[in-house]
Amino acid sequence: MENQQNLQGKKVAAMMTDGFEQVEMTEPWKALQAAGATVHIIAPKGGSVKGWDETEWGETFDVDLPLAGADPAQYDALLLPGGVMNPDKLRLEPQAVKFIRHFFDQQKPVSAICHAPTMLIEADVIDGRTLTSYPSIQTDLKNAGANWVDQEVVVDGNLVTSRKPDDIPAFNRETIKLISEGVKEKRTA
Repeated sequence: MENQQNLQGKKVAAMMTDGFEQVEMTEPWKALQAAGATVHIIAPKGGSVKGWDETEWGETFDVDLPLAGADPAQYDALLLPGGVMNPDKLRLEPQAVKFIRHFFDQQKPVSAICHAPTMLIEADVIDGRTLTSYPSIQTDLKNAGANWVDQEVVVDGNLVTSRKPDDIPAFNRETIKLISEGVKEKRTA
């Protein structure tokens, strides 16, 4: 596959809690692993997290590390799946916000899909950035200073964003490309 970059040795933190949109975690996870990356599920509590599958509860996934024991410096990139409940709960966790902020402070790749960009509002890292999301949160993102656009995938510096599950192929492609090639330049805004 021509877009398949080698992510051997790369570690990706996938941060979520109960209610994440299941396909927005499982499909990127599979693509990252197929490209050679190691993906760890990080959650506020240990044990397991339960996905949301469109209109009902989905599968349960084992948490690799509770947030309190996870060091963002040990990861090369961050994956933030959406869903309505997931980012709404995570943005109330000061440690989750601090974890996210590390990736922006260090210019490491961050991929956020659907409703996940609301967590970026809380981390105060989107002012002046161009991004996309699920359309229902565009006003929130604009009010936080983002330039919201309606596109399947947007890359702005170290940030990859997409709107919804239909955009996952483009989201995965750009996420893998960014992790493989690295962030080319620091964003100036």
